[in-house]
Amino acid sequence: MLALGINAFDCARGYGLAEKSLGKWIRERNNRDKIVLLTKCGNVNLKGEVCVNRTVILSEMEKSLKTLDVDYIDIYLLHRDDPDTPVSEIIDTLNECKQKGKIRVFGVSNWTHERIAEANAYAESRGLEGFSVSSPNYGLAHQICDPWGGGCVTVTGPENAGARAWYAANQMPLIAYSSLARGFFSGKFKAFDYEGAERVLDGPGQKGYLCEENMKRLINAEILAEKYGTSVTDIALRYLFGSDMNVYAVMSTTNPRRLPGNVAAANHPLGKEEISFLENNE
Repeated sequence: MLALGINAFDCARGYGLAEKSLGKWIRERNNRDKIVLLTKCGNVNLKGEVCVNRTVILSEMEKSLKTLDVDYIDIYLLHRDDPDTPVSEIIDTLNECKQKGKIRVFGVSNWTHERIAEANAYAESRGLEGFSVSSPNYGLAHQICDPWGGGCVTVTGPENAGARAWYAANQMPLIAYSSLARGFFSGKFKAFDYEGAERVLDGPGQKGYLCEENMKRLINAEILAEKYGTSVTDIALRYLFGSDMNVYAVMSTTNPRRLPGNVAAANHPLGKEEISFLENNE
């Protein structure tokens, strides 16, 4: 992956053994200075509840540093928002952590742009650093339902045009999770093959993306893929990078041979007319 220019790795306290595995890989290859390490704290518990406050941030950060076996984290995100915690408490805590050298930059995942703006306004008023990166869901598929619960946030769909306009105006880096809708644009099933989709998509994928609207978008992606002699996956990624927002894609693969094509998509964003065609559901 490093040979392809992929040097940023996404994990979280809530991703099973992800931090342990990534930490072992870093140790064995002695490549800490070559990668950008992102991890998160404050995921939902088994009851779907969220708690993100000073105590949670400090506790989970120490656990992440120990599990990853590193001295600092490049990008530290809050996995969910906890509206019961004032933004002042969160911003103050994260600035303390940065001043101690434990994190380099910090941001959020699954926060509304309104709460981000509130937090950054507080930071500016106190001469502190605010959130510099955000990770909501974004991609060609419209996320029609919260896949996991606990306040997942998407900027897809016509109802979130205001959020996309905010990101475009502010150019805050947007790290798009589920950028391929958990396999919806993997090319492993055709448009309106619901049985095939159910075999490919896991529970959250079916809950969040399996609908007629997205099947229509898949048809349009198949048309463009045939036109350009490429894959549906390539078209979906090029859609992402054709946005006016400052977008970065989170993706994974079970086949490393697919990675060069995924990387190349970033250099060939779709134009406005092609994006409009993909979004046309008539």
